[in-house]
Amino acid sequence: MKKVKKEKKGDVKSRINKDSFFKENYIKSWKYIKQSKKFIWAITFLFLFSAIMGFVFQPPEVVNLILEYIQEILEKTETMSSSDMIFFIFFNNLRIAFMGIIYGFAFGVFPVLSTFANGYVVGYVSSSAVSSSGVASLLSLLPHGIFELPAIFISFGLGLKFGTFFLHKEKLKKFTEFFTNSLRVFVLVIIPLLAVAAIIEGCLIFLFK
Repeated sequence: MKKVKKEKKGDVKSRINKDSFFKENYIKSWKYIKQSKKFIWAITFLFLFSAIMGFVFQPPEVVNLILEYIQEILEKTETMSSSDMIFFIFFNNLRIAFMGIIYGFAFGVFPVLSTFANGYVVGYVSSSAVSSSGVASLLSLLPHGIFELPAIFISFGLGLKFGTFFLHKEKLKKFTEFFTNSLRVFVLVIIPLLAVAAIIEGCLIFLFK
């Protein structure tokens, strides 16, 4: 009996330690996000600017590239079930978010270019939706965008910050610090946000097929 009680106490202690570890790292994640807010806001404004560009300026050459990209995605997803769609959206966004952070070490070039490209595509798609179905059609973007866009903005913002490590005196130390903190945020904040966004978007797409 004593042995069983000791084991139970050990399990409880282990669970408490795990909960404490998770809570501590979760708090650290949001603290790092707060410390990186100027980079996240920079990415957010760049996205909005490029979305406006995509909404207003639509050169035929660029439009053709966007249409080819959209057609390619439609062909990949047309026979997918709701669950397949959710996983496709989730892992696609996850890959983009992860690349936004990791490739940010190269002076933040990838996050900036990727933000502009994605914003432009969103602007063009929004323009097409408004032209065919009216302004109300933009409301369909809100449910998953509430979770997806903040996740992408955070990951690209952290990637942009990652690229500034070379500006510091202790470059290796800053590289390690930015990398570690960014991965923590990716696991504890970005992945959950993208999971929720994928579930909502996948279900809505399947519902309105």
